[in-house]
Amino acid sequence: MTIRRLFLTFGVSFLCCLAVVSCRPKGEKGSQSPLVVGMEGSPITLDPRLATDAYSARAIQIVYNGLLKKTPESTLTADLAERWETPDDTSYIFHLRRGVRFHDGTELTAEDVRYTFASLLDAGFPSPLKDSYSQISRIEVLSPYTVRFQLKEPFAPFLTNMTLGIVPRHAAGKPGSRLASQPVGTGPFRLTGWEPDESLTFQAFDQYFEGKPRLSGLIYRIIPDETIRLLEVKKGSLDLVQNALSPDAVESLRNNPQIQIVKKMGTNYTYLGFNLEDKILSHLAVRKAIALAINRPLIIRQLMGNLAEPATGVLAPGNWAYEPDVATYDYRPKEAARLLDEAGFPDPDGQGPAMRFSVLYKTSQNELGKQVAEIIQHNLAEIGIGVEIRSYEWGTYFSDVRSGNFQLCSLQWVGVTDPDIYYNLFHSSCVPPHGANRGRYRNRTIDLLLEEGRRTMDPEARKKIYSSVQKIIAADLPYVSLWYQTNVAVMSRRVRGFVLYPGGDFTSLRQAYCAPSEG
Repeated sequence: MTIRRLFLTFGVSFLCCLAVVSCRPKGEKGSQSPLVVGMEGSPITLDPRLATDAYSARAIQIVYNGLLKKTPESTLTADLAERWETPDDTSYIFHLRRGVRFHDGTELTAEDVRYTFASLLDAGFPSPLKDSYSQISRIEVLSPYTVRFQLKEPFAPFLTNMTLGIVPRHAAGKPGSRLASQPVGTGPFRLTGWEPDESLTFQAFDQYFEGKPRLSGLIYRIIPDETIRLLEVKKGSLDLVQNALSPDAVESLRNNPQIQIVKKMGTNYTYLGFNLEDKILSHLAVRKAIALAINRPLIIRQLMGNLAEPATGVLAPGNWAYEPDVATYDYRPKEAARLLDEAGFPDPDGQGPAMRFSVLYKTSQNELGKQVAEIIQHNLAEIGIGVEIRSYEWGTYFSDVRSGNFQLCSLQWVGVTDPDIYYNLFHSSCVPPHGANRGRYRNRTIDLLLEEGRRTMDPEARKKIYSSVQKIIAADLPYVSLWYQTNVAVMSRRVRGFVLYPGGDFTSLRQAYCAPSEG
């Protein structure tokens, strides 16, 4: 660790200790110091129309509201819209709550809703979410608190997509808008400071329409190094970390009387991604060999502490559209080696040190991610594939993956609820910047099925469509499915009201508070 990094780490810790006494009452009765949350990486953007990474989402969830929101059970409920109507399969009318205020004091109206989605559809606005709203043909403001969406054709995931944060027209629409770094939402907390790669500071919003939060504020501290995160938890400088400590680190805290550990099976899906435009990885036999060579049970047992379950696809078993009968790839290294031989990639010296070929595996600086990469590196070496691992800070890594500057990478999809996610991940039109098809997968049959899945409103018919999609994707292997992760929150014993969501959301920070000190 460099002297500069030690100085910065000490400085941030020292300043946070001066600024807050984490989770302890101060001032008037019932008031609280800011809750300090530890995160591994920094957000890319705080504009909800641009964000696709989990770190950005964790901040957006407490700054913005959508027309609708997801419950901890992954169902939809009212948020900014107090109710909605569906006169027919292509019309949706939302009735807004009255008196909702943005953080700058202006009132939310239907014009803000119209502007948010109209801007997404603007050809000049580079949103990676654009395709999810492409079926909107017209947005009509019926009154200051009523807005109607007219669709080109039936679009089954429409309501799920209405969880997008609503931005203020007067701030987002003006030239030189800095909404990505200076967000103005309607959420329970407003951003008051952002030191890139160090911290984000939030203050409770007094005029929040559901009532002022019980916490006076929040601090998200960005700490990429797990050892430092663990030390900060142990000394009480972090009040909460979620899915940001390795199983061994969590286990080391088990008997700490100041800490509570909460676990709940989640839907977050971890995968190994391929660049299908690569001349080696474009071969299906090579992708199958790699899938068969990865010892997932060993990784889940030794690195994940059994806090994960093997995955078969993007949708977790609890999802209504989950298809269990798909191709799977158990650990069979001998079969993997045979596939490579038959595909024209012979091992030049049998069990010797020479490799059939080598690939570059990019990952973030997340400690667990690097350890997973090392086991995969060892697994693939056993079948004659060399792997060079390179780790990067989050922003650089994510930029490389989006631009296709990788061969192998490992990432996670969080908060998956609707099977329409397959469109964003695998439709040929969704190569970045227009979507998240980062591996450049193209399959005309899949395109047609995904388009049909969007038009089909009957749940049973949709389920059959996505059953076919899951089977084809599992056979084509644009991803190697690794596991669904158990969500683990490590918190001060005085933190109350924080509920684990399936996708590891921070949404419940809206209701969190700190219990009074005992004694």
